[in-house]
Amino acid sequence: MEAQARGLLETEPLQGRDEDTVASADFSSMLSEEEKEELKAELVQLEDEITTLRQVLSAKERHLVEIKQKLGMNLMNELKQNFSRSWHDVQTTTAYKKTQETLSHAGQKATAAFSNVGTAISKKFGDMSYSIRHSISMPAMRRK
Repeated sequence: MEAQARGLLETEPLQGRDEDTVASADFSSMLSEEEKEELKAELVQLEDEITTLRQVLSAKERHLVEIKQKLGMNLMNELKQNFSRSWHDVQTTTAYKKTQETLSHAGQKATAAFSNVGTAISKKFGDMSYSIRHSISMPAMRRK
């Protein structure tokens, strides 16, 4: 009997099978008619309170929308403000600053490299142009 009584007082959480057993159990046979009536009354009262709270919340949400409209605040403005605030927060982080510096430095190096490649290509085209002009003009000069 002592082991059975101790089993009722266990504080370990229910396992999946235990939860299914409890959910499918019919406790109504263990309740007196008076307790059943009290629980039914409490159930009705809780349902009424939940309905009232939903109505109050809905009214407050409508009032919130009205106030925002009067202040000229709409969804797009809020999104813009949130985005601006978030972007500012990102820009002030150390990681962002370091990344920005690294990318800026890499961009400068890439620009210099492209400039050097462009200069080299221009020089090659210039040399080729001179070579072509020279090879075309030399036979013409020899004929004279």
